[in-house]
Amino acid sequence: MVRVLAVSDEEVPAMRSRVRDLQVDLVLGAGDLPWDYLETLVELVGAPALFVPGNHEPHIGRGTPTAPRGMVSVDGSVQRVAGLHIAGLGGCVRYNDGEHQYTQREYHQRARRLLALAGRTARVDVLLTHAPPLGLGDEDDPSHVGIEALHEVLEVLRPTWHLHGHIHPFGMLKADRQVGPTTIRNVIPWRVIDIEPQAVVGSSSSVGRSGQED
Repeated sequence: MVRVLAVSDEEVPAMRSRVRDLQVDLVLGAGDLPWDYLETLVELVGAPALFVPGNHEPHIGRGTPTAPRGMVSVDGSVQRVAGLHIAGLGGCVRYNDGEHQYTQREYHQRARRLLALAGRTARVDVLLTHAPPLGLGDEDDPSHVGIEALHEVLEVLRPTWHLHGHIHPFGMLKADRQVGPTTIRNVIPWRVIDIEPQAVVGSSSSVGRSGQED
């Protein structure tokens, strides 16, 4: 069993004192948190950490960091860390000219590349995204519409968990959703989840170049 701390969008009050007792094996960042907050969190936890960008992240490009210090970007890749296979797609559906926003068509292209990387015989333990699938925990306003292409990703990769942020709960717990074998969970501001590794990665599959093998 792998104990995962998933975080997104909202800072947890008194994080420094509260995080010390969590004893987790892996940190997953689903975007839109200050990088210094994430760097402090990861340093205190002392566990491996993966990250996908939200729509309020700084520009990530040639010559700039791809993730906060101590974290590895899993955006557009599949990586094996702490015994779990994790696929990632960051950003949200385009609503203005901000960073890390894509049209639904662009998301379909990104999803196809991710599935080609994973291999059609693969199954992952976790799909980590910033935004939820279209119609599954999203909202009607243009800035919070879900991602259409994630339905195919869920169907092909059959993750045990799909973890996302982007849709603020405003103090109310967002209900989980179930799609086949996948539990979809909004992790804002943070959630601790015990995950039993289930992934099956065929010989045609690839792990992201920056992935870590145990």
